Amino acid sequence: MAKKDFYDILGIDKSASQAEIKKAYRKKAIQFHPDKNPDDKDAEAKFKEAAEAYEVLSDENKKARYDQFGHQAFEGGGGFGGGGMNMDDIFSQFGDIFGGGFSGFGGGFGGGGQRRVKGSNLRVRLKLTLEEIANGVEKKIKVKRKVQAPGTTYKTCSTCNGSGQVTRVTNTILGRMQTSAPCNTCGGAGQIIDKKPSDADAQGMVAKEETIPVNIPAGVVDGMQLKVSGKGNEAPGNGISGDLLVAIEEQPHDTLQREGDNLHYDLYVSLPDAILGTSKEIDTVTGKVRIKIEAGMQSGKILRLRGKGIPSINGYGKGDLLVHVNVWTPKTLNKKQKDFFEEMREDEHFTPKPERSDKSFFEKVKDMFS
Repeated sequence: MAKKDFYDILGIDKSASQAEIKKAYRKKAIQFHPDKNPDDKDAEAKFKEAAEAYEVLSDENKKARYDQFGHQAFEGGGGFGGGGMNMDDIFSQFGDIFGGGFSGFGGGFGGGGQRRVKGSNLRVRLKLTLEEIANGVEKKIKVKRKVQAPGTTYKTCSTCNGSGQVTRVTNTILGRMQTSAPCNTCGGAGQIIDKKPSDADAQGMVAKEETIPVNIPAGVVDGMQLKVSGKGNEAPGNGISGDLLVAIEEQPHDTLQREGDNLHYDLYVSLPDAILGTSKEIDTVTGKVRIKIEAGMQSGKILRLRGKGIPSINGYGKGDLLVHVNVWTPKTLNKKQKDFFEEMREDEHFTPKPERSDKSFFEKVKDMFS
């Protein structure tokens, strides 16, 4: 089933400001909070939908990619996606949305107030050829990520007694008010290190090189960032792993130029070939193809090979390959050749007689973008 539009989920339009996005999410979070709707699976699903929508739209970079590519910007292939948020991810947003003292409708952070610390994200740049982008590819990426060192053990934090939260009571003009905040000793995890091996850092972590397979969907663009969930740095104790963020870098092609989903190819033909006609072999992203050059082909003619471009990242078919025919005029001639063209200078067959079908340069440019 197709995913719902993030703007529709929050009940806002694309021009909404960050303040309006936050306000809309806060309203939905209160309406569908699990503690307010116990054992209501539909409400829980809407609660998660709203959280996922906010997670994307509250980030200017993610919002820009979503506005351009839709859900495909985050769900390009196995392992990618902004979806699948768990309750720990969602409740971690609440400090920003409801203020640092928010602790839910009784359930706090889902486990008596304890929250699971998330490991940091890792970022890598991945160079791709135009052929790889056009066809999709699996890449194996070597990364050094922090993992819990074997032999590391944890014990309950004595400051918060494992709750991950400390409670403060303050007197206000409205009476005594109680607020909760993450424990400074354990960072809200409820645990601290008990024992760790000598090669581990202060958090009981060691660096480990790992090869991670990444499925790149066809049609990605330069600068797009894909996410492999859970393949960033691990977190100490009962924390959850960060993500691996893969930034796409498109490598230049020797003969093809990309413009959105379309490709451009400059084909140079000799004067005799343009006059007499011929066939030429050209590059495409799926291999070489042979095309026919009709006799009398004009320089500047654009041949469109439909479906020979780049697949749309949104799944809306493929772009085209536009072949720009350039008739090559020789710069030096021998006497025999010069004599021939001198003789042909006034010949009616060599006199320009453009027809209505021979469009001007500006008309051709207009057609390309129509």
